[in-house]
Amino acid sequence: MENLPIEVVGNILSQLGSARDVMVASATCKKWRDACTRHLRVLSFDSSDWAGYRALTIDSCTCLEIIITQTIFQTSSLQSLSIIMDGISDEFLAAPVIAWLMYTRETLRSLIYTVPTTPTFNILEKLGRQKLEVLELAHNSIIGVEPSYQRFPSLVSLSLSNVSISALDLNLLLTACPKIEDLVLVRLDIHMSDTHATLELCSPTLKSILIQTTSSLDKFILEADTLETFHLKDSSLEQFELIGKGTLKNIIIDDVSFIHLDIGETDNLEIVDLSRFTLPWPKFHQLISRSSKLRKLRLWGMVFDDEDEIVNLETVAMCFPKLKHFALSCDMRDGLLHYGLQGSAQLENVTVLELGWVVIGEHFCHWVEGVLDRCPNVKKLVVHGFVFDIKTQEECQMLANFTSDIVRLMRRYMHLDVQFKYTNEISGLSH
Repeated sequence: MENLPIEVVGNILSQLGSARDVMVASATCKKWRDACTRHLRVLSFDSSDWAGYRALTIDSCTCLEIIITQTIFQTSSLQSLSIIMDGISDEFLAAPVIAWLMYTRETLRSLIYTVPTTPTFNILEKLGRQKLEVLELAHNSIIGVEPSYQRFPSLVSLSLSNVSISALDLNLLLTACPKIEDLVLVRLDIHMSDTHATLELCSPTLKSILIQTTSSLDKFILEADTLETFHLKDSSLEQFELIGKGTLKNIIIDDVSFIHLDIGETDNLEIVDLSRFTLPWPKFHQLISRSSKLRKLRLWGMVFDDEDEIVNLETVAMCFPKLKHFALSCDMRDGLLHYGLQGSAQLENVTVLELGWVVIGEHFCHWVEGVLDRCPNVKKLVVHGFVFDIKTQEECQMLANFTSDIVRLMRRYMHLDVQFKYTNEISGLSH
């Protein structure tokens, strides 16, 4: 070990990441202490790594702030710094936080900081301008962003969670990141300058965006010419509009309500994943009907109120000939399911099939069999469903009949890789 170059020792310590592990390992000998000082690149203070962090904050964060300060100041070339103290209610004082950022700003490429800080200060002002590539902030406020283009010329990934920021500052921040590719916005407190609550964002380089828990907006307009992945979760919007050049490949929408949705050109779509989606399927199908390159289509938790909203397999087969992974879970309304099996077109390229239900019913197994008949080359079948606590004789008989039908069906398709994923509605446990 003593023959290892000191740079290699620094690389070993950098792989540990956890600040406590790094400090313990660096106590091995003088050479390792020198490697920690001169060649350590990665340092992480994460409450999930060590329960002792919580013990240090029983009275206040002062002890923890001192330990972090002493540890950081023992290094000279940090490139990645993470300070994540989930579950700790106290706030850090601004003075030591500013000291950490100022000390590391010349070498830092990645910063994750998720601790509330008091008093509020402009954290962006304390960050390096040239090398920072990844920035993740949470539980803080961003105020007074300067309209300075290329303030963060190397920033590629930006994540803001539980952050208070104005719509203007959010726009200015994106403008200051001319190379940004990934943007995550989670539970933002966005201050609007007008009562119409319209947010407009523009980025010519953005490739991926995740927006989660947005309820204060009426209208969201995103202009992104190179966007490939659009992920929207747990939100309520009256209107969303994407302005781009048809580069979108992946759409993931989970528990979102819309009145109007416009995603522009969809010719290059490869993945569409919809869960608990309020926009009627026929309306959304119009938006993606030209997506002939689609490889995965997931429609989960769909509720069909009438025959016109049924997902017709004939239409799916004709519009998406390259589909390989098809997943469908819907409300089992009596007398409606068989309408989705009309026609004779087959999903010939589908090799993975996922089917689910909301309530166990006598029609489900017949429907599964009908869908399987339309997928002649399927290799894997995953059956999802809810299993309720059985309280009556009728419910017990229903479950018994369902089990018998499933066993009969599986005997017919012995060549399939079949998996069952049942969830108890009360406990939420999967089996």
